[in-house]
Amino acid sequence: MSAVDSGLFDIHLLNFPDGMGKLVFPSRSNETHENKGVSSIPADILETPKHYTFFMDVPGLSKSDIQVTVEEDNNLVIRSNGKRKREDGDEEDCKYLRLERRAPQKLTRKFRLPENSNVNAITAKCENGVLTVTIEKLPPPPKSKTVEVAIA
Repeated sequence: MSAVDSGLFDIHLLNFPDGMGKLVFPSRSNETHENKGVSSIPADILETPKHYTFFMDVPGLSKSDIQVTVEEDNNLVIRSNGKRKREDGDEEDCKYLRLERRAPQKLTRKFRLPENSNVNAITAKCENGVLTVTIEKLPPPPKSKTVEVAIA
C-alpha cells in the first residue's frame, strides 16, 4: 500500500488547493463489506474557476446503465449495475473461441465534494464510453465590509 492509498500523503506537498485533496484522494472509509466484488471506476478530475469536471471510462455501458447521485455529506456517487450484453452469433451452433473482454462487474465510485460545490447544478453525459459529470461551483461568499463609525 502506498502513502497515497493509506491517506498519509500530505496534499500540500503537491500544491493542491484546499478541497481538491478530498477529490483527488478520497477517503477509504467507503470500502465496506457491502462493496466487496464491486470495481472502482478510474476517474480524472478537472477543476476550473467555475466548475469541477469528472471524466470516467465506462466502456460498453450506456447512459441508462449508469446512476449519478449526491448523497448525504456532499458525496457524489456513481454506480452501474455492470450489465453488458455479449454479441451472440445469429446462426445456430455459434460459440466464442476466445473471451478476453471481461463482462463488467458492478461499478461504484464515491467522491466527497468540496463545500463550494453547487449540488443543485450537476450535469452528466455519457458518450463514446466516457462519463462526464460537471458540478458548478458556488460563488464565493461576499467579503465583509468594515465601516468606520465616528463616535461623538
